[in-house]
Amino acid sequence: MTHLPDDAGGPLRPAVAEIDLEAVDHNVRLLRERVAPAEVIAVVKADAYGHGAVPVARAALGAGATWLAVALVEEAEELRAAGVTVPMLLLSEPPPAAAARVLAADLTPSVYTPIFAEALRVEAARRGRPVRVHVNADTGMGRVGVARTDWDGFLRTLRAWPDLEVQGLMSHFACADQPGHPSVRQQQQRFEEFLQLARTHGFDATLVHAANSAAALTIDESHYDAVRLGIAMYGAPPSPALASAAELRPVMRLVADVAFAKRVGAHSPISYGHSWSAPVAGVVATVPLGYADGVPRLLSNRGEVVLSGVRRPIVGAVTMDMFMVWCGDDQVDVGDQVVLLGRQEDAEVTATEWAHHADTIAYEILSRIAPRVPRVYLTGQASGG
Repeated sequence: MTHLPDDAGGPLRPAVAEIDLEAVDHNVRLLRERVAPAEVIAVVKADAYGHGAVPVARAALGAGATWLAVALVEEAEELRAAGVTVPMLLLSEPPPAAAARVLAADLTPSVYTPIFAEALRVEAARRGRPVRVHVNADTGMGRVGVARTDWDGFLRTLRAWPDLEVQGLMSHFACADQPGHPSVRQQQQRFEEFLQLARTHGFDATLVHAANSAAALTIDESHYDAVRLGIAMYGAPPSPALASAAELRPVMRLVADVAFAKRVGAHSPISYGHSWSAPVAGVVATVPLGYADGVPRLLSNRGEVVLSGVRRPIVGAVTMDMFMVWCGDDQVDVGDQVVLLGRQEDAEVTATEWAHHADTIAYEILSRIAPRVPRVYLTGQASGG
């Protein structure tokens, strides 16, 4: 049976996401040893990929991470409000009007557009102290970053602004999760070109970083001064091709109790659209989680869960708040625990498996487990910060 958080007036539905902070500790220590002497930047954007930013950040820092990284100023402000004081990298530029909040939160922003860099310069001058920045160069990702044709001009501009201190130089790999992809070597070469250009402009950055989890696992020469650990910190491989690259431990275990069970006759249709019917008489169990909770509708008639130590198929359409499981002739009772993600006895379902069925990636599966599913931290909040 699933144990709910012991909060008066708290959630009543028997469904939780168990977050194993010891697994965070294990994963960070494992990868920190692997990439040493490079530092570890723990990426806790999107509420730590749905795991809870504050407790995960503290666990990662306790395991030896020296930096945190977020995507939004608001994410950083939440961590600061919780008392987390370590250096924090802002991965994406916010609107220029947010410059004051960036500095107020003592963030180290990445910069890649003149308009945001100018806003930072003005705010830093107003406060009377320089702001440290990391210059993000687009070496082939094609998302954000200073375009290759603009590298020289952008660096010249920054060199002329003493209120901006270039502490870091960074980039991001597009295909590091695909071993042997030709773009990886090309991006590495372009990043080296960017680093050399920065040196010719007189920049001596103390933190050079390009590696994400995939590159940290597979491209030693990409480690530089630091690596940015995201999905691997949460115990999922960056891609199925890297499933055996490290002994990672999944951090999230998603569980719920059977809410309803009944015996149905042969050929009885189940759920919206009647896309599945019982092949013979047997037991169908209803689980109180659905696509509003992050269970992909594409798991309908495809995915499996673990119940009583046995993998069992999801049958019929996943609905907003519930889905059904075929149990055959087995005895199933209300209150029996169902494992959607994680292990029970010798059976396991992973985020990578869900991603395969839903034609997506494990990152999306984990980060879309909805806030209305309570998080339970099994080992308490680790120290650090």
